Amino acid sequence: MPVPANHSKPVRQSAKESALNQIQQWIIDGTLLPGEKLNDSELAESLGVSRTPVRESLQLLEVQGFVKMYPGKATQVTEIRRDAIKDLLPPLAALQSLSAEVATDHLKADHISQLEQINERFKQSIHSNNGYAALKVDEEFHQLIVDITKNPYIQSVLESLQAHVRRHFFYNSIVLSERSIEEHNTIIKAMKNGNKDQAASIMKENWLGTLQEFE
Repeated sequence: MPVPANHSKPVRQSAKESALNQIQQWIIDGTLLPGEKLNDSELAESLGVSRTPVRESLQLLEVQGFVKMYPGKATQVTEIRRDAIKDLLPPLAALQSLSAEVATDHLKADHISQLEQINERFKQSIHSNNGYAALKVDEEFHQLIVDITKNPYIQSVLESLQAHVRRHFFYNSIVLSERSIEEHNTIIKAMKNGNKDQAASIMKENWLGTLQEFE
């Protein structure tokens, strides 16, 4: 039978990567609550993997700050301080600002089209009062700009910070506002015109404005 050549191919993940991503997601969305004790055998059974990749995942999650391991005693989901987002958003804003600046030099016509389409979906989510969808689409918008940079160091650091942002947005019930729609449009126009300084400046305002609304 003929096989389509342009279909999206699934990304193969190791057992450890799969376990890491799922446990992290459970912590972010509150399936695993702050302070909850984690049992590697129960997690392994739920995930359909052996205990080894679960243990390795928990070690990585401790490095990332999502769990705390007490050798010989227990592993617990870390507590979340509401005001910790004040420490989290400024460095994230700085790196996102840098991403917009760097990405401008790598921008192509299809990138502009993708960003405009994503922002249109973001606008629809905002206008339909779907906060969770808006958050996911907003992340998609910013992630595309990060991907355009082709800079693995920026991508790696932001990936770690973004995971904590998701958790804080969930627990603090942070709702993105209509202000972000126009800021996204301004970022796209600035990048399209090659104005790196403006793109970087508006990107930083976009993130820090969320912090001001939170406060």
